[in-house]
Amino acid sequence: MRYLAEKELNLASRFLFLSMAIVVLKQDLLLIQKGNFKIKQPYLNLIEQMITLALTERRQLRKQMEDLQLKVILLNKNDSVSSYLFICRGREEQRNYFNPAIRNKVEALLQELMCKIPQPYSTHVSASF
Repeated sequence: MRYLAEKELNLASRFLFLSMAIVVLKQDLLLIQKGNFKIKQPYLNLIEQMITLALTERRQLRKQMEDLQLKVILLNKNDSVSSYLFICRGREEQRNYFNPAIRNKVEALLQELMCKIPQPYSTHVSASF
């Protein structure tokens, strides 16, 4: 049975998966900094901009969640399933997520963030090398 409104559940879910995406981006940033890339800066710039966008959105989501007295709490995590408790003004709803589904949601968020990054310039590369 659903105890939270659709809006509340969507807000909390977006916050949860965006938080996970930020963790992934920060880990990737460290891997690129330490990795054997010939040219690192474009990748670093892209990830840093994605992190900035994600943090800005998460800050806005957190404010909305505070206004609604909405919280997300990790209950349990194992190899296949993660359980979260969503609490809003005394109402509680437990949600179980299949970990590969979480990965897909986070990946989709990363794609979305990447598409929001403005391109500094457009170049057309000719095939005359």
